[in-house]
Amino acid sequence: MKQIITISRELGSGGRTIGKLVANKNNIPYYDRELIDESAKISGVPAEYVEKSDQKITSSFLYNLAMGTSYGYGMLEDANQPLPLTTQIFCAQQKIIKNYADSGSCVIVGRCADYILRDRRDVLRVFIYADMEKRIEHSVKEYGMPKATAREEIARSDRERARHYNMFTEQKWGERTNYDIMLDSGSLGYENCARIICSIAGMDL
Repeated sequence: MKQIITISRELGSGGRTIGKLVANKNNIPYYDRELIDESAKISGVPAEYVEKSDQKITSSFLYNLAMGTSYGYGMLEDANQPLPLTTQIFCAQQKIIKNYADSGSCVIVGRCADYILRDRRDVLRVFIYADMEKRIEHSVKEYGMPKATAREEIARSDRERARHYNMFTEQKWGERTNYDIMLDSGSLGYENCARIICSIAGMDL
């Protein structure tokens, strides 16, 4: 059975690690950085800008939103008014994510994939979270984040991810009704989270 797993996560919760475990156990594609690189090619901007655009909303985007322009999933481009670059990148990512899903079973991390694929019945939408101390520990170990500033960096990331998700999807980031399952990786551990996801999806454990 074809199954697409989308993983949304808090910074430092190990969502990427869990996603890789699920993909490796089932020998299916894992998409994360690939989305940035492909979006950069389609939109014609550096990959570094695409990566930043996932968590930072430009002033032009906020202005257009305030003026009543919708940038949701079904938006249409006005031929006389080009879309802001941030929105063009989001549109490119929508196309790429849908192509990934059409190609077969896979794991997709972040980039509002849960929302973009929300109408498909073969998608399991997962949200990974953990308590702050666990997130700090993971961020220091995996990302080399200074422990003295880790808490502040994580809180900033939460705000930016929520702002990006909320504005592009018209839903609330981390709201339980947006996901099929929410897992506390700090309590369960990464391996157990991966096993639970595989079990629910009917995949190999």
